[in-house]
Amino acid sequence: MSERRKIAVVLKGYPRLSETFIAQELLGLERAGLELVLVALRRPTDAKRHPVHDEIKAPVHYLPEYLHEEPWRVLRALFARLPRPGFLRAARAFVSDLRHDLTRNRFRRFGQALVLAAEWPGEAEWLHAHFIHTPASVTAYASLLRGVPWTCSAHAKDIWTSPDWELAGKLASARWVVTCTRTGFEHLKALAGGKGRVHLSYHGLDLARFGPFDGARPERDGSDPADPVLLVSVGRAVEKKGYDTLLRALALLPAELSWRFEHIGGGEQLDRLKALADELGIADRVTWKGALAQEEVLAHYRRADIFALACRIAADGDRDGLPNVLVEAASQKLTCVSTDVSGVPELLTDGENGLVVPPDDPGALAGALERAIREPALRKRLGEAADRRVRGHFDHMSSIRQLKALFEEEWRREP
Repeated sequence: MSERRKIAVVLKGYPRLSETFIAQELLGLERAGLELVLVALRRPTDAKRHPVHDEIKAPVHYLPEYLHEEPWRVLRALFARLPRPGFLRAARAFVSDLRHDLTRNRFRRFGQALVLAAEWPGEAEWLHAHFIHTPASVTAYASLLRGVPWTCSAHAKDIWTSPDWELAGKLASARWVVTCTRTGFEHLKALAGGKGRVHLSYHGLDLARFGPFDGARPERDGSDPADPVLLVSVGRAVEKKGYDTLLRALALLPAELSWRFEHIGGGEQLDRLKALADELGIADRVTWKGALAQEEVLAHYRRADIFALACRIAADGDRDGLPNVLVEAASQKLTCVSTDVSGVPELLTDGENGLVVPPDDPGALAGALERAIREPALRKRLGEAADRRVRGHFDHMSSIRQLKALFEEEWRREP
């Protein structure tokens, strides 16, 4: 059996500005010699694209996002797969899942799997899902329908908002699962109970795209109103990013300190955050940039003094893994101030290469920000140490080599 097979990669949506780590991985796998076809459950909603998306050669196949919008496509798929031997296996799995989760979303996943199995783009011989929640459900059903093995990359929200029964079932049926933080790895490993193969694989960063920052940052210390310290953050305005905590921390900074804050990203809570900034009396110091392409984000890292991200665990359990934007900012010798949630401490050690405080604590966050604002020498030391950490331990090619080896090991096992 050949050690090369075409892989159908199932994605929730493609392309997405907030998922550069996935695009980076897809491009890396292509460059490593793997042939891909992309299958997306949703069409793009972002107005912009990152350059990396234009470098990926794999064709994209879109499934119906909502079954009622393309009923004839779904019915054709159903009638095409009904007589096939895999249909009963997939139907039994679907009915079993329905007993736990009697929702429209569950029917949608099975319908999307039917369309994927019937249309089967690119003569793929392997299935790989990005995210262990919805995309993995579609992938697992399609695997049964077609008799094709599947694997999965699990990340953050998909792990922590999925019920244990569902995760355990997927871990048992997938050939292997990789995840990008030690906390996620340990959680999945425990759920697998020896019945699944789970691997830790940091996404890392394309260090060619995020080359070293060789410039010299001004030694601003917040004392000059004409030359304020510039803080930047990149992330969607959603609960787990903790932007309300960050705004409250900024409002607690001493009145004599001169600073400006720029937020990059979209998100459902933007209007609420803008109102909060106004309520806190700091709206005139805050700029909302909206979503930007990767090269524009890089330029903002290079002219900023501090990067801040107040990660938290949301009410529904959602949380970040290791936010890729932290790795990006650290690669530019930019002092990072964040929280000890999920994978953040796997990159940043407080006082060594960043400043790390508990989540949901505006006072502690304000103290760390004030220290970083007042001490340009500290910022320089922490930023240089963070850059060394990234370049020594977070090169994305390590993850690409690991994934390629995992795929090829499975393919050699196949008869």
